[in-house]
Amino acid sequence: MNPAISANELAKWFGEGDLKTYAVNDVTFEAYFGEILFIVGPSGSGKTTLLSIVSGILRPNSGTVVIDNVDIWKLEPDQIAQFRLNKVGFVFQDYHLFPRLTTAENVAIPLILMKKDWDESIREATRYLEIVGLGNKVQLPPVKLSGGEQQRVAIARALVSQPDILIFDEPTASLDGDTGRRVMEFVKTNVLNDKRCILIVTHDSRIFEYADRIMKMEDGRVVGIEKGASH
Repeated sequence: MNPAISANELAKWFGEGDLKTYAVNDVTFEAYFGEILFIVGPSGSGKTTLLSIVSGILRPNSGTVVIDNVDIWKLEPDQIAQFRLNKVGFVFQDYHLFPRLTTAENVAIPLILMKKDWDESIREATRYLEIVGLGNKVQLPPVKLSGGEQQRVAIARALVSQPDILIFDEPTASLDGDTGRRVMEFVKTNVLNDKRCILIVTHDSRIFEYADRIMKMEDGRVVGIEKGASH
């Protein structure tokens, strides 16, 4: 089975000489289509840095990331940006919704960046809001939504460009237990499919049951990968 993501000997450090500090140190792993891979570990273990490298946001000092048979860090900067726009959906911890835009306009942003027609983009955004159960909230600003609803808007925005790779950074950190589990149940049931790979960075042990595999990091290194409860 071809991996969705193949990362090999990734390293990212800051500073030089005696001040050199590794955020990611010799990380190698694969993630597959049709699975949810959790990345866990204490604060400062390199999880978010690794996500940034894998998603084409932060260039590593060494190592490779191959997504869909493309070695992304061999691309030119504008090609990386385009690849990320088409292939990777990112759901941020604090959602990054624009308060002056409606929910539909927020969801349409990736399509607008892809130079799609505005009206068509809003129609497609509305369709994805209906998929996440917010079809009746398309004209509301984010401030009028609950935390769980804002999370689903962020999911719809990540999905609207139909990415192969979906990345969540602490998706339930701001949610109570029941809402967090509902969000994860939705992701498992409605977002995951055999043509999509989902990476989730989390500290929240309450949602570990939704992982197919769990990769543990400490001090910038992978210290173990184990099967999750849903495998």
